[in-house]
Amino acid sequence: MSYLNERVSYLKGLADGMELDNTTKEGKLLVHIIDVLEDFADSVSQLDEGLTEVSEYVEAIDEDLTELEDDFYDELEELDDEDYIDFDEIKCPTCGEIICLDEDLFDGEQEGDVEIACPECNESIHITEDCDDCCCEH
Repeated sequence: MSYLNERVSYLKGLADGMELDNTTKEGKLLVHIIDVLEDFADSVSQLDEGLTEVSEYVEAIDEDLTELEDDFYDELEELDDEDYIDFDEIKCPTCGEIICLDEDLFDGEQEGDVEIACPECNESIHITEDCDDCCCEH
């Protein structure tokens, strides 16, 4: 962005070479316009420097994230099927929210019956292990 500063400096040189009369309205106007242009050029240069810093920072974060993703997915590939948690999805009959249930939820329950509260509408949902006759849309 230094070319903006160079161009404003050139305009300042032209104005100085023209020997503008700062006491006339036109002379004052041109001097102030050049000063404002100089302020704009400085601001744009500062923004450009900040953008360069942010871009470098984002690039570093992206590299770190790529490393984390590689490590995570490498570990994920090493997991056995036994390491995964099985989930069932049900739909709340009241609000229609999809709820994921851990299959282990039914372990230890009497005859496989479970009653849960919908996390969205807080309505009670009765679920049986086979879920053929429960009130949810399984």
